[in-house]
Amino acid sequence: MLTKAFIEERKWAKDSQFFIETLAPENSEQTLRFVLEKLGRLPSDFDPNPFLDLLKHEYPNVRLLAVKNIGKLKDAALLDVIAQFAEGEPNTTARREAISTIGRMRTPKAIPLLIAFLNDPDPKVVLQAIRGLIIFKMRPEVQSALTELANHPNELIQDVINQELSAKTESKQEKQPAHPKSLDALKNVIVHADVKDVLSATPDESVHLTFTSPPYYNARDYTLYESYAAYLQFLTDIFREVHRVTKEGRFFVLNTSPVIVPRVSRAHSSKRYAIPFDIHPMLMQIGWEFVEDIVWVKPERTAKNRNGGFFQHRKPLGYKANSVSEYVMVYRKKTDRLIDWNMRQYDEETVEGSLVKGDYEKTNVWHIHPASDKVHPAIFPTDLARRIIQFYSFEGDLVFDPFAGIGTVGIASLMLRRYFFLAEQEGKYVQKAMRDIEGSVFKSVSSRCLNLAQFIAILKGQK
Repeated sequence: MLTKAFIEERKWAKDSQFFIETLAPENSEQTLRFVLEKLGRLPSDFDPNPFLDLLKHEYPNVRLLAVKNIGKLKDAALLDVIAQFAEGEPNTTARREAISTIGRMRTPKAIPLLIAFLNDPDPKVVLQAIRGLIIFKMRPEVQSALTELANHPNELIQDVINQELSAKTESKQEKQPAHPKSLDALKNVIVHADVKDVLSATPDESVHLTFTSPPYYNARDYTLYESYAAYLQFLTDIFREVHRVTKEGRFFVLNTSPVIVPRVSRAHSSKRYAIPFDIHPMLMQIGWEFVEDIVWVKPERTAKNRNGGFFQHRKPLGYKANSVSEYVMVYRKKTDRLIDWNMRQYDEETVEGSLVKGDYEKTNVWHIHPASDKVHPAIFPTDLARRIIQFYSFEGDLVFDPFAGIGTVGIASLMLRRYFFLAEQEGKYVQKAMRDIEGSVFKSVSSRCLNLAQFIAILKGQK
């Protein structure tokens, strides 16, 4: 019976005959896959012939594992064989592994082969070829080949090429405050003003996290827009400014849902607008990168009944679902840096204090009861804000809500030892937020409510 330990023993004993027999193409797929998967690191003088014989095997998984093991040998003499395999291989995963194998050779002899695969119709093959060429990118022929991909139709290829060929500089970062820091003028502040004016006054890269739920489209008395297109443009303008004031690589989380505009009369249909899906491409154009879609599910009893008619007549085409969900879309400010870079900006004590301990929701479906308030007709629950703030910020970070309402994000921020920065133009909401924040639980917190002029003056004083 074959075991991993026995295969390991035969490998280091350089028992070529054993592998010729166990890797013979006529053996079962199960046997071949088991041996190929258990080989691990190979001696440099390992006989490649059993692998080469499997490159034409009928099962793609066997071919994939064979070419992967060939790559472990890093034998430049096998480059042409691997390239020929990649050219004729119908399985895309095996083809990508072959290109990866060529790249891992790390030899200049691989350059012309990898350049040839830059024209492959499979973007993932092209990306593998780019990856293999990057270590040679200072060579003129490689730089020329990569530069030609700057306008490639695939967005991932464009991003990689732009990142690799652009001059990296730390000058921008050096001009900004240390990543974990934020201006005192923004800490625990509610600005009672139009959010457009508040954002115009806010300095670049000031905010660590934004979490907000924008006003509905003409669905409440407090929001009126000329058209749906005007509404989307308004949100786009706001979120473009949010992008500007967000620190490098940090997050923007948007809570929205489709909204129904009631019909004018029984002779007309109601209109439903898919706000989360319509705003998404606009956010991508601004420079936000999509990270996660979370579905907030409410108890069924809280939903407005939309299928009463269908319940009675049961006729096809008349079904309308009761809406019990909203979307919580997570975006990150586009950057060449990985998230690990953001994490490394914090000291060990801050990281330890910010760890998400205990049980947590492991799926993207969150069952949370909605909240209600006598002052504001549409608020999201504190539990939702707490989860977002806990998952996407560190202690001491500045959390922004451009449509603050009654200050739920502010309260959740204080609960988690973050600072809040809120903008709200409706006076009664601001008053309610300040009452709650300055209540007994947070009476030791120094918070401020400022008008626009005061806010601008304080910012100028800190420059």
